[in-house]
Amino acid sequence: MDIKTLTDTISVSEQIQHKDLAKLAALGFKTIINNRPDGEVPFQPQSKELAAWAKKAGLTYIELPVISGQMTQKNVDDFKAILREAEEPVFAFCRTGTRSATLWARANPENLSTAQISRIGKEAGYAL
Repeated sequence: MDIKTLTDTISVSEQIQHKDLAKLAALGFKTIINNRPDGEVPFQPQSKELAAWAKKAGLTYIELPVISGQMTQKNVDDFKAILREAEEPVFAFCRTGTRSATLWARANPENLSTAQISRIGKEAGYAL
C-alpha cells in the first residue's frame, strides 16, 4: 500500500487488502472510501469483506464504486457529500488511486485553484 497524501484531510492509494485496515487505523485514518466496484479483476478483495475488517479496526467504511473511465457528475457529487460528513482524515482507494484522486479533484472540497489541484496531483503522482 502506497499512501499518497493529497491534503491534511484526505489521502489515496491503490487497492488495499484486509491486513491494511489495521495499519490505516494505526496511522489515524477514521473513514475509508472504496471507489472500486467489486469484480473488476479476479481475486480482488470484495467490499463486504473489507467493510467487516474496517469495522473490526474501528474505521467507518463507505462504498462508492466508480467504473473506470465512466466517472459521472453524480459520482463526484456523492464523493463531495461523503467528504462533507466523513470523520477525518479520510482514506480513499481504487485500483491505482487515480479514480479516488480524480474524484477529490473534481469535487474540490477545499475550493482550491486548478493550479493548486494540478500541483497536488503531480506531487502525488497523478495527472489531475
